[in-house]
Amino acid sequence: MNTIARAALALALLLPAVAFATPATITDQPLPLPQGGPRPDAATVHAWQARKFGLFIHFGLYSMLGGVWDGRRITNGYSEQIQSHAPVPIDQYEALAKRFDPVKFDPDAIVALAKAAGMKFIVLTAKHHDGFAMFHTAQNRYNVVDATPYRRDVVKELADACARARMPFGVYYSTIDWHWMHGQYRDDNDNPITPAQADFNVAQIRELMSHYGAISEVWFDMGKPTPAQSARFARTVHELQPQTMVSGRVWNHQGDFSVMGDNSEPGVGMEEPWQSPASMFPDTWGYRSWEQRNDLPGKIRENIARLVRVVSAGGNYILNIGPEGDGSVVPYEAGVLRGIGTWLKPRGAAIYGTRAAPFAKLNFGYATLGAHTLYLFVEKPPVDGVLHLPGVVGTRFGRGRVLADAWATVGNVAVDASGATVKVENLAGAGYMPVVAIPFEGELHVRPDAMAPDAGGHVHLAAAQAEHFLNYNGYGYNDPPTVYKLRWHAQVGAGDDTLTLHYRGAQARAKLDVWVDGHPRTLALPAGDGTAHLRVSRDPRVFPYAMQVELTPVAPFRKGGCLPATIESVELAPLMNPVTPPHGG
Repeated sequence: MNTIARAALALALLLPAVAFATPATITDQPLPLPQGGPRPDAATVHAWQARKFGLFIHFGLYSMLGGVWDGRRITNGYSEQIQSHAPVPIDQYEALAKRFDPVKFDPDAIVALAKAAGMKFIVLTAKHHDGFAMFHTAQNRYNVVDATPYRRDVVKELADACARARMPFGVYYSTIDWHWMHGQYRDDNDNPITPAQADFNVAQIRELMSHYGAISEVWFDMGKPTPAQSARFARTVHELQPQTMVSGRVWNHQGDFSVMGDNSEPGVGMEEPWQSPASMFPDTWGYRSWEQRNDLPGKIRENIARLVRVVSAGGNYILNIGPEGDGSVVPYEAGVLRGIGTWLKPRGAAIYGTRAAPFAKLNFGYATLGAHTLYLFVEKPPVDGVLHLPGVVGTRFGRGRVLADAWATVGNVAVDASGATVKVENLAGAGYMPVVAIPFEGELHVRPDAMAPDAGGHVHLAAAQAEHFLNYNGYGYNDPPTVYKLRWHAQVGAGDDTLTLHYRGAQARAKLDVWVDGHPRTLALPAGDGTAHLRVSRDPRVFPYAMQVELTPVAPFRKGGCLPATIESVELAPLMNPVTPPHGG
């Protein structure tokens, strides 16, 4: 079991239970593209997903400048990319190395700060776009050991500190290199990777995977490598450390986890391991000396909310700091981390090792699911104190409590036809984003939102109403995600139905799979715009509350595979004459 797809099957045995999952198959989910070697196993993927919250560190020569060049604040672009945005002449930028002496860089203190924040992993920029290596590379002398008065390997020192503290450690590696490319910048950093530069990258990746102990993840970034180059970069990592998770920004769908855009969160369902990277301020990741660092409590609350949103959607949240040029952590940023940790320490059970709860939307906030506990994050306390959980049925709940609050009280959970309700009183003193923990027995049963039939018994499922599943991290940072799955639920009774698919833009010989209650049928689409028909049946043993309809590429399909046409709608109509079913694929 050395593919992410197979790992997902084993993960089903490890994750908390929500009733009425699909049958024991995962062929409606994309398989990783082959890259000629092993990938992390199920236990590694599960451990990576369970961490939930980590520390990103952007630190390099750019930290010395703090967003200022030649006495001028460089306002365009991130400050870690000041060489490109100022621009700084390459010889003058390289000369910064002669003065780079981060004597206040304290790796043990940074690890301790991350732990105080409740973070469970750390990722450091080993090499950013400027090409300067924060580790001792043999590929050139443009590195922190050979070119600076500091003469110490920053990556090694932090890796060792993480090892002492049993903190998983990862490295960021930019596949573009302005120094190596003689300052040939592109504004969107989607530079093609030349064969010689690919060889250079591989040599440095081998060094990072060979001399710094166990690496939890390699956070590739930017550039526009070919599919073969992306596969080569990922394979280089896995050949030396098979359990290292590779970020999706290795591109061409070769990563072990998907990465959202900078400071972005997905607005769609996610079936793969994924991570949302965030900076303290959206305008920079590297240190910016003139950043307006105001309202510390507000910034703490902002990042608690982002952490909760990401984790409640099933992802991991990695929050960045940008140390100053001397290696010291900005006091404001340290304050933000400690503030998050103060909130998180008594509420960690609602974050670590949880997964997304099966609610499309909660009017009071967010939810996560533990093994046998439902956690409710109350962002907007209702005036009457009643929290509504739509769709909950047939679940036995115990008495809940508010984490870290002895005064708030939680009433009994009432379940009726509309779902569950629970009244929480005295939340006023519970602080920001109080968490209600409600135990339950067995499985959590949730009826999905389902489209009702019209007067004639027909159900209309518009594409805009579907749950969309997208391919991320395709052929470069600016390559938009593509749809690989649409999902609806419909109030359809017993008996057979005619499914009519309305689509446009199908190529010749296009096919897709129609999954009804977890059972696939392949449907051929005539070229161009049109309709296609299929006879379908309910299987209430799998989804007892509503028919589930999914459209995917023909299984088994690989990452990057997308639906072969633009889907407009699906119609379900009771089959009145079962003797003469419509033509279907």
